[in-house]
Amino acid sequence: MDKFFKISERGSNVRTEIIAGLTTFFAMAYIIIVNPNQIVGFSFDVPGIPKIWNAVYIASILAAVIGTLLYAFYAKMPFAQACGMGLNSFFFTSFVLPQIISGGDAISGYQAGLVIILISGLVFLLLSVTGARAYIAKAMPDCIKKSISAGIGLFIAFIGFQNVGVIEPNQYTLVQFVKLNGVAWADVAPAVIALLGFIIIAILTKLNVKGAVLVGILITTVIYYLATWQLPDFTLDMASIAQPFKDFAEIGITGVFKAESWKNAFSGEMIGSIFSVIMLIVTFCLVDMFDTIGTLYGTAAEADMLDKNGDPIDLDKSMACDSVATVAGSVLGTSTVTTFVESASGVAAGGRTGLTSLVTSLCFAVCLFLSPLASIIPAAATAPALIFVGVLMLKNFANVDMKDMRSAVPAFLTLIMMPLTYSIANGIGIGAIAYTLITLFTGKYTKKDIAVTIIAILFVCKFVFGAM
Repeated sequence: MDKFFKISERGSNVRTEIIAGLTTFFAMAYIIIVNPNQIVGFSFDVPGIPKIWNAVYIASILAAVIGTLLYAFYAKMPFAQACGMGLNSFFFTSFVLPQIISGGDAISGYQAGLVIILISGLVFLLLSVTGARAYIAKAMPDCIKKSISAGIGLFIAFIGFQNVGVIEPNQYTLVQFVKLNGVAWADVAPAVIALLGFIIIAILTKLNVKGAVLVGILITTVIYYLATWQLPDFTLDMASIAQPFKDFAEIGITGVFKAESWKNAFSGEMIGSIFSVIMLIVTFCLVDMFDTIGTLYGTAAEADMLDKNGDPIDLDKSMACDSVATVAGSVLGTSTVTTFVESASGVAAGGRTGLTSLVTSLCFAVCLFLSPLASIIPAAATAPALIFVGVLMLKNFANVDMKDMRSAVPAFLTLIMMPLTYSIANGIGIGAIAYTLITLFTGKYTKKDIAVTIIAILFVCKFVFGAM
C-alpha cells in the first residue's frame, strides 16, 4: 500500500490519509442530498419530479464513488469528485424548469439534458487525451495561477458562512452578518456554533493537533447536539430504500440510451435551436474545465504538490479523471461531475495520496444504503472546516506582484469574482479577459499569450450568449 500510493514518499502516513479522507467526505457529504434537490428545483409536487429525485440521488453517489476512485487508483491524488454545484442548478434551469413551466414532461427534459452532459463530457475527454486541457491550464498567466487558490479560499469560506447563516441575505446591501439580538436561539444556533467550531479548529491547529480539522468537526458536532437539545436521527426507513434504485434503473441510467432523448436534445422543440444546444455544450465545457483547473491549482498549492513550473503534478491524469467522471455521471443520470473544492479540507488535514480519495469514495459507497448516517454531521460542524481552509488558501495571494498592474488587476479580479459570482470558472474567465486587454493595450502582447486570449474570447461568448 505504501509503495502503490507513495505515502511515505509524499511525507504522509496511513493514519493521516484515513483522517484526511474522512474529513473530505464530511465536508462534501451534503452533495448527496443537495444535488438531487438542485436538479429538481425543490418542485416535488410536479409529476415525474419524485422519480427524477430518486434517480439523481443514486446517480450522485455512484458518480462520486467512480470519480473519486479514479483519483485514488489512476491519478493517485488526494482529491474527490462529485456533481458540481452551480452546474446542477444550471441543469435544472436549462432542461427541467422549461418543461415544468410549459406543463411538459419533466422526465423527458431531464433525459435530454443528460445527452448534452454526455457530449460535453466526451469533449472534455478528447481534450484531456490530447493533452489540450493540461496545455490550457499551464498556459494561464502566472498571476492568475497564484490568485486561483486564494480566490477559491474566499469562495469556499463564503459558502461555509452561507451554509449556516453567518452571512444572511439583505435586500439593500445584498448580504449582512447574522442578526443575533431578538432572535430565537434555534434560528441562530448553527451560525454561533459554526463560528465557535472555526475557532476550535484554529486553536487545535495552533497546538499542532493531528487531524485538527476532523477533530474540530467531531467536537463541533457534539456541541451542536448538546446546545440545541437534539438527538441524531439514526432511523432507517427500510421500506423506501428500494424505490430510489427502481427509479434509477427506470429513468436514470437508461436516459442517454434512449433515441427519444437524443431527438429531444437536437430537434429544437425541447431545448431550442442548434445554436442554443452548442452554447449549452460550450458553457458546460467551460465551467467544468475551469472549475477543475482552479480546484487542482488551489488544492495542489495547499498540499505543496506543484512542480517547478508551478503546475500540479500529474495534471494530465487529474484532467482525465475529471473527464471520465463526467461521462460516467451523464450515463448514470446526473449533471456534470467535477473535482470538488472541498477536497482542500482533506488536504488541510494532511492528505497527500490516493489513499485519501479511496477512503472518501468508500464513505460515499456506504451512503447508498445508509444515507441518514451521512446527515448526522450538521452543517454547523462542516462549515468551520470550509472557513478554515479558506484561511489556509489565502496565503498564496501574497506571491502576486501587486506593483505591476498587468499582474495585480487580473489577480484581484480572479480573487474577488469567484465568491461574488459564485463560480470558480467565472473568476478565472474575468481574470483572463482583464489580462488579455491590459497586455494588448500596453504593448506587452507576445505569442505565449495566444492561449489565454482564446480563453478570454470563449468566456466573452459564454457571458454574452450563455446563461451562467
